[in-house]
Amino acid sequence: MFEMDWQALVDSRGVLLSGMRITLEITVVAILCGLAWGTVLAVFSLSPHRALRLFTQGYVSLFRSIPLVMLLLWFFLIVPQLLKTLFNLPSTVDLRLISALTAYSLLEAAFFCEIIRAGIASLPRGQLQAGYALGMTSAQTLRYVILPQAFRAMVPLGLTQCIVIFQDTSLVYVIALGDFFRRVTAIGERDGTIVPMLLVAGAAYWAVTSTLIAITHWVRTRLATSRIEYLV
Repeated sequence: MFEMDWQALVDSRGVLLSGMRITLEITVVAILCGLAWGTVLAVFSLSPHRALRLFTQGYVSLFRSIPLVMLLLWFFLIVPQLLKTLFNLPSTVDLRLISALTAYSLLEAAFFCEIIRAGIASLPRGQLQAGYALGMTSAQTLRYVILPQAFRAMVPLGLTQCIVIFQDTSLVYVIALGDFFRRVTAIGERDGTIVPMLLVAGAAYWAVTSTLIAITHWVRTRLATSRIEYLV
C-alpha cells in the first residue's frame, strides 16, 4: 500500500492526463458560464424592478445553501433525463459530464453574483451620475462605466474563487465521473498503492493551485501598483 509503482504510474499517464483534461474542462466552463450568468444576476440584484431583485435573492440563497455534493447528485438524477427527453441525445454523449457542468456553472453563478455585486457597490455613486451627465442611458452607463470598474475591483477575489472551483471539481466522484482524482484513486485501488497515488494527486493539485495563487498575487500587486501610479 505504501510502495509506489512508478512504472505503473508512467504507463497510466494517458489515463491521468485524460482525467486532468476533464477536471480543467469543468473548471473553465464553470468559470466562464458562472461569470456570465453571475453578471446578469448582479445586474438584476441592483434593478429597480422588485421581481428581478427577489428572483436574484432567492437564486443566490438557494444555491449557496445547498451542499455541492447534494447539488451534483440532484443534477445527475434530473438533467440527463431532461436532456434525453428534449434533445433525444445518443448514448455516446456523457451525460454525467453535462450534468456536472450544469451544476457547477449554476452554483458558481451565485458566488460570482455576490462578488460582482460587491464590486459594483464599492464604486462611488458619482460614477453613475457621471455617466448620466455624459448623456448615457442606464444600460450604457452600466456597460461602459460601472461594470469595467467593478470587474477590475473584483479580479483578486474572482481569481480566488476560480481556485476554489478547481479544488471542488474533485467532488464529481459522487457521480462516477472520471476526473483526475477519481482516476488516480482507481489506479491506486487497482495496484494496491492507494496511499502513494493519493500523495501524487495531492502534489498535482498543489502544483496547479500554487500556480493560480501566484498569478492571483501578481495580479493583485499589479492592480495596487497601477492604482498608486494613477493617484500620483
